[in-house]
Amino acid sequence: MRPPPDPDARRRATHGRGLSAEALALIALMLKGYRPLARRFVASGGEIDLIVRRGRTIAFVEVKARTTLDAAALAIDARKRARLSRAARAWLARHPHPADAILRADAVFVAPRRWPRHLPHAFEIEGL
Repeated sequence: MRPPPDPDARRRATHGRGLSAEALALIALMLKGYRPLARRFVASGGEIDLIVRRGRTIAFVEVKARTTLDAAALAIDARKRARLSRAARAWLARHPHPADAILRADAVFVAPRRWPRHLPHAFEIEGL
């Protein structure tokens, strides 16, 4: 007879996969010329996985890891978009940026044995 599943072990494993997906997403973005500004920024009840910059563009990046890239793309719902938007506004209030900066919400989708898919301007940042 197997022992009951340990919810803490599952949570730790999911957290570890998320950290690995974020690291892979960051590498993919850096190879495209982005430089990291922040990782796992939390504020105003929301979280931003990565904040990166390339030229005048500052991108607030949501990283989603699923079994397929299509499943990852479907995982960003309205609630997640609203939470990222709140956190992005908080980050912008704390970090001065040029008036001509291009601000956008990007997504990076990660699946096993696949190169991450970067989707620039995946959705609008609410309230900007």
